[in-house]
Amino acid sequence: MTYATLSDLIARYGADELAQRTDRIAGQTIDQAVIDRALEDAGAEIDSSLAARYALPVASVPPLLVRVACTIARYHLHDEAATKRIRDDYEDALKVLAEIRSGARLLPIAATDGGGTAAAAGSAGGAVRVRAPRPTFTAELLDRFGRS
Repeated sequence: MTYATLSDLIARYGADELAQRTDRIAGQTIDQAVIDRALEDAGAEIDSSLAARYALPVASVPPLLVRVACTIARYHLHDEAATKRIRDDYEDALKVLAEIRSGARLLPIAATDGGGTAAAAGSAGGAVRVRAPRPTFTAELLDRFGRS
């Protein structure tokens, strides 16, 4: 799934930068196929982080994921020519994905059955989440010892 569009990339980084990174001959025109590939690669990275915690594909993309997708796509577009700033931004995006995967950050999208929980869209937050290990002494085990 793609989480961002060409318009999102242009709004963040400008058409000139995208043309220079995608038009391998003259650097004048944005090559949509190259952009699509970078956005698909970014989407695959995001999906691999979200899949264990959230039901995919998401119905609507939260702004945080648009930003992360743009950052990752930009890094892939620059490849070995990425500046320190672009690499740092990419590493920060990966940290955000790790926080989402671990549950330290929640997204306002539907959670999977087995994963964590996500705040309902539009909720005021403040919900309490509890995660506990499975009980050691279940009712079935206690029944074996003559519990009535």
